[in-house]
Amino acid sequence: MATFQLTCFRKALLAVFSITTLWSAMDTQAAARKPTVDVPQMLGQKLMLDLRYYCEEPVAPGKCRTPMTSLPPALAKLLTDYQIGGVILFAENVQQPEQIIQLTAQLQAVAAAQSNGLPMFIGIDQEGGRVARLPRQQSTSFSGNMAVGATYAEHGNYFASTVGEVLAKELLSLGINVNFAPTVDVNVNPLNPVINVRSFGEDARIVSQLGGAMTAAMQQQGMLVSLKHFPGHGDTHVDSHHGLPRVDHSAEQIAQSDLLPFAEIIKSANPAMIMTAHIQFPALDSSVFVSKDGEEMLKPATLSRRILHGVLREQMGYQGLIVTDALDMAGISQFFTVPQAVIETFAAGADIALMPVKLQSPTELKNLGLLLDELTGAVASGKLELPELQASYQRIVKAKQQLKTIAEPKLASALQVLANKEHRAAELALARAAVTVVAGEQSLPLQLAGKKTVLLMPDTSKGVVLRQYLQQLAPDSGELTVISLQQLNLDLAKQQIAAADQVIAAFISPMQSLAEIGGMDDLASMTNLGEAYKKQQQYFYQLLQYGAALNKEQTFISLRSPYEISLYAPLVQRSLATYAYHSWQQADGSLVSPIYLALAEVLLGKRQATGKLPVTLVPLAGDQSKP
Repeated sequence: MATFQLTCFRKALLAVFSITTLWSAMDTQAAARKPTVDVPQMLGQKLMLDLRYYCEEPVAPGKCRTPMTSLPPALAKLLTDYQIGGVILFAENVQQPEQIIQLTAQLQAVAAAQSNGLPMFIGIDQEGGRVARLPRQQSTSFSGNMAVGATYAEHGNYFASTVGEVLAKELLSLGINVNFAPTVDVNVNPLNPVINVRSFGEDARIVSQLGGAMTAAMQQQGMLVSLKHFPGHGDTHVDSHHGLPRVDHSAEQIAQSDLLPFAEIIKSANPAMIMTAHIQFPALDSSVFVSKDGEEMLKPATLSRRILHGVLREQMGYQGLIVTDALDMAGISQFFTVPQAVIETFAAGADIALMPVKLQSPTELKNLGLLLDELTGAVASGKLELPELQASYQRIVKAKQQLKTIAEPKLASALQVLANKEHRAAELALARAAVTVVAGEQSLPLQLAGKKTVLLMPDTSKGVVLRQYLQQLAPDSGELTVISLQQLNLDLAKQQIAAADQVIAAFISPMQSLAEIGGMDDLASMTNLGEAYKKQQQYFYQLLQYGAALNKEQTFISLRSPYEISLYAPLVQRSLATYAYHSWQQADGSLVSPIYLALAEVLLGKRQATGKLPVTLVPLAGDQSKP
């Protein structure tokens, strides 16, 4: 009965608002010449949905794990009926070029069937490095932003522009027109679990320059760019996927650090979109809200009119689209119902609500209509002001008009663009330019000939690919033994270290976050991952301690966040940073990695490291030796 009443309510509201236009009702002749756009249609354009999984058969909420690689008829009808403006794709949706092109064509066919005639926003998180959704063996993902930051002293904006151009060309060739990148958070917190190497570094002015260059390069290709995460996620020790972080910077510090990249890039590159952060900034907005559980709390930026409208629109003069970070993240969903969150963020000034509702099986499809009923009711009641809704819709229309000039993607042309020789060469060039020798440069190159060397690595594949490149570059490389922290026999590892002449040890810190794995659908698996990661870190530290006690020559490689170097520095003779660790498997089964090739070249003296740390290392407290 409730569903029936809501449906009737929506139809009644539709009738009420069907005469509403985007132009002044006083000018009847002008209005007659322009198409009528009703409130629900405008609201539908303000939603970007997550279609990561879809099960044709009903399943319990949150339990579907069937990747949506082709648009099901039920979802196509839903997107058409509710005039939905966009979707965000995940790794599960983008498995190989032909399939991706077919999927994006299906989505644009849905948009073409809508009465407004607007193309669809098809977005993705293709930052490069830590967060990359396209298959790495079929696309160019680079080493990430902090690697770019490490090249700044030697190369300026060159690699930021190159990465932006390549990412845009490859995404557009597949029909993806919105990239939720670059991340322009200024990472000043060594314990930041979710940003770290996704940032260009700790210097706000350098972040501004590199972020602006990358934004301009992507948008010159026709890609719509979304800076993130406004007003700044760089000084948090809580992941907003898991909770609600708070930044207690002063207003002056916020202006000089957190906000500076956004302000500068708005002026220099006019980004199409800016993504909000689910973070409390009391110096910018100390007002409170009452959560769905009755708790009084400070408003996060995503729901703050003072921040989104007052700071971003009025103070900074931003005229583009404001898009929320995913609304299913705990920083929002833990405190608000779905309709409350969307209504509050629209009232705050957001143009687009990202991932507001789950649509993973037939039983969940009704949720979209119920949400739009609530939103339409909020306009009728005045909670959402009609003139602001119209202005927001106009901004969306203006952004989408840019998409009409983009050619329809073709498989043949996409295959000429994706991971071509030029792009792979640029990927390797960045990896080489980023490698940083933090300590012990005078003791390089390493000597492998006639020696026993242990490679203590996060997993077997990373050890195998590094050993492969060491052997290629130094045919007389002695005995190279791989020890994997994932399949660790602690006693055997100690015996192997005791018998070795030297140890090359690499670790990845911090552990994977939901941002790089995918999103909140992966939350259940994070507990087990966290426990395994902590144990691996403890054993890694213990084995380095053991090697140091035996006076072994030891080299430490930071494969992600370089802050960890200070923890292991007392146990080794030299430390290096690569800022990334990925590899991929070719059709013949062999492993390829520009990162490990660049690392091996520096270790063996085949190439001089020119990278410079873009962050300051600080002592990390805590005894990691006891599992």
